[in-house]
Amino acid sequence: MTALNTQRMEANIVVLGTDNVGKSALTVRFLTRRFIGEYGDIESIYSHSVIVDGREQTLSIWDSPYSQDMSTESTTFEKRLQWADGFVLVYSICDRASFNNLSKLFQIIKAAKDYVGSEKAPVVIVGNKRDLHHRRTVLSEEGRLLALSVDCQFYEVSAAENYHSVLVVFHGLVNRIRESRSALKKTAGIKGIVKSMSAVFARRRTDSL
Repeated sequence: MTALNTQRMEANIVVLGTDNVGKSALTVRFLTRRFIGEYGDIESIYSHSVIVDGREQTLSIWDSPYSQDMSTESTTFEKRLQWADGFVLVYSICDRASFNNLSKLFQIIKAAKDYVGSEKAPVVIVGNKRDLHHRRTVLSEEGRLLALSVDCQFYEVSAAENYHSVLVVFHGLVNRIRESRSALKKTAGIKGIVKSMSAVFARRRTDSL
């Protein structure tokens, strides 16, 4: 067995955003390198293996149509959130409403994902359709400020024109997921040590009585 295989990681990713922001185009561009401009309202889960920093990652990516019922009361959406290890939140730089919707999506994710301590669900924010800059209604600085306010990575890309920038988005999220898991393990390890020490001291107190 090679060192590469021993470091294989599996992760589930959900791509979220309103209609016509290019969620499916972004996902398929990453998976196939090809750009397809038109998609129907089809919910899909894709499986894909990539190499990130010399390590093989198997990703399952859930791409679904936008629903107004994106709340934790929706059973389907709740399951989708709990299934995910990381999230790609997509808006169109030509659609102000799609950008404004991201804050709502982030709050829903934050409420649904109960992470240990201060650890947050790994999220990246993506402004798509950079090639349509002449129709821009959302400035790059606004995307960066939003990402900064919620401690996320920010990317502005054109799924239509550039495969590499889309690749960077998913690689960036994989790294965040890896860092989050490492932090969770460290926190769990510290808690385990504290629990063991507490048990030892408790026994010592009992023995001394």
